[in-house]
Amino acid sequence: MDTGARDDLLARPPDSAAAPAGNKRSGTRNLIEWILIIGGALLAAFLVKTFLFQAFYIPSGSMEPTLQIGDRVLVSKLSYRLGEIDRGDLIVFKRPDLPAGAEAAVKDLIKRVIALPGETVETRDGAIYVDGKKLDEAYLPDGSFSDNVPRQEIPEGTIWVMGDNRGNSRDSRVLGPVAIDSIHGRAFVRIWPVGDISTL
Repeated sequence: MDTGARDDLLARPPDSAAAPAGNKRSGTRNLIEWILIIGGALLAAFLVKTFLFQAFYIPSGSMEPTLQIGDRVLVSKLSYRLGEIDRGDLIVFKRPDLPAGAEAAVKDLIKRVIALPGETVETRDGAIYVDGKKLDEAYLPDGSFSDNVPRQEIPEGTIWVMGDNRGNSRDSRVLGPVAIDSIHGRAFVRIWPVGDISTL
C-alpha cells in the first residue's frame, strides 16, 4: 500500500481559496468591535460631560488670586441637582448678554456666590454686607476693596455673584443678579496646572 501519497495529501495546506473568506470575516468582526468600543467611549464621555463633570478654562483675571488665567477647573453638574447653592461656592454659569465692548467669545463665566434669593446685599466702606451683616470673606487677599453695590434685594430664582478680584471683575455689579437656571455647576477642584492641583 502506498502511504506516501496519503502522507502527501495530509501534509497539504488547507484550500487556499477558503483562507481569505475566513480572514475577511475576522477582519469585519474586528472592525465592528472597534466601532462599538469607540462609539461606547464617545457615548460615555458625552454622558459624563452632560450630566456629571466638565472641565472649564479660566480666560481672565477676575478670580485672582484664587484662580489664574489659564487655569482649568472641574465642575460638578450634580451639585445643585442634589443640593442647594451655598454662599461662597465658585460657580460656572452661562454668560448673560454683556455690555457693548465685552469679549463676546467668552461663553461661560466663573464667579463666587455672595447673596442668595430673598437676601439683601450692599457695600459699605469697602466691605460686603448681606442682610445688614458684614460678610467674612477670608478667601480675599488683604487690602481687597468691594464697592459699587447699592442696597438691593436679590429676586427669587437668582443669586448675586462677584469675582475675587474685586477691582477687575465683570460680575453682578455689571450683569445684575444671575439666573439660577443658567448655572452649569460648582467648580470644586483645579486640575491644571498639574503643580497647582487643589480643591476649591
